Amino acid sequence: MNKIFAGVLLLGSFCFGQNQQEIEKPVRTLFTAMKNADAELLKSVFSETAILQTITKDGVKNEDINDFIASVSKMQKNDLDERITIEAIHADGELASVFTPYSFYFKDKFSHCGANSFQLVKQNGEWKIQYLIDTRRKDNCKEIQ
Repeated sequence: MNKIFAGVLLLGSFCFGQNQQEIEKPVRTLFTAMKNADAELLKSVFSETAILQTITKDGVKNEDINDFIASVSKMQKNDLDERITIEAIHADGELASVFTPYSFYFKDKFSHCGANSFQLVKQNGEWKIQYLIDTRRKDNCKEIQ
């Protein structure tokens, strides 16, 4: 009986680990695309109806996904370097949430820090970013290496 329980526990951990990697993939790909100024790769991680927002001192600011992709594509490779730590992943069926504190570097110089909150949806067997909201600040930053 203990062997069966251990086997089920091990299989469940393996499956969650696999699912976790699948969920993380578009998040990590987003930052790779930014670092490489790769518009096509960047576009591939978002759903067709994705929403992008930033919390500012004046409230919540909406950003157009196509404008974001266009601005990234105008950069040089390695100009944008957002370093993240994945702190939490929660999933239920075809919905997932990922929380990532970050440090942002522009042309190798520390710029700001904050946190990203992603909502992902699984579409046609693939995780896509549906909603991204972030904070940005210059003080009380813990730089991520």
